[in-house]
Amino acid sequence: MGSGIAQVCASAGYTALLYDLNEEVLEKAKQKINSDLDKLVEKGKLTAKEKDSIHRNLRFTTSITDCRADLVIEAIIEKMEVKTGLFDQLSAINTEQTIFASNTSSLSINAIAQHIPIPGRFAGLHFFNPAPLMKLVEVVRGEQTSDGTIRALVEFTRKLGKQPVVCKDAPGFIVNRVARPYYIESLRIAEEGIADYATIDRILESWGFKMGPFKLMDLIGNDVNYAVSCSVYEQLNKPERLKPSYLQEEKVKLGHLGKKSKKGYYDY
Repeated sequence: MGSGIAQVCASAGYTALLYDLNEEVLEKAKQKINSDLDKLVEKGKLTAKEKDSIHRNLRFTTSITDCRADLVIEAIIEKMEVKTGLFDQLSAINTEQTIFASNTSSLSINAIAQHIPIPGRFAGLHFFNPAPLMKLVEVVRGEQTSDGTIRALVEFTRKLGKQPVVCKDAPGFIVNRVARPYYIESLRIAEEGIADYATIDRILESWGFKMGPFKLMDLIGNDVNYAVSCSVYEQLNKPERLKPSYLQEEKVKLGHLGKKSKKGYYDY
């Protein structure tokens, strides 16, 4: 997600700095962005000159002290203590004018905001995977998020060529709240042996969905999808209809995370 968001920002003319602790991860991000841009050039959707311009807008670093910006977008693992620890570090090196945003798909914006010195300048900015292709971005307002911050993020999102929707902080926000039954009920059908993964995917794609639930979970990452299911389930006081599936829990424990691990509900 981080590399995709950086690519989107650079493509819109912004200078984008992509930070990760791991040099190998950064190198993979560079290769992924370059590959994606090459495909756009091959399809005639991007000129070679435009590709070079996007590359000039991108920088990469493993040093957090480089992470000073007008807008900082966090897109790391869905663990509260890791996210808040990062924001503590980022807050210490940025100015009072910096806007901080989290790409979290399910964690509480209000809880994260407690670690931001000026919580009025913090909000959720939830992109969808893959970020360069998906148009929707949820702009999530926390209890202390200022109107100015929301206006700035909505304007920024539109300049990226995306469609912003503003919502309040709530379990799963809009999309992940709506999408839980799509995944959970599909997993229930598989648990009960009514149909296999491929059949369920084929039926829902035939019904009009662009991607079946199991293909989509593999694309998102089963670790991420399962974490979101658990988070929404817990925050909504454990309704039986949204109970996470043991099938997905097993996938996560086995490291079968989907496309990124070459194995999930399908092999890649």
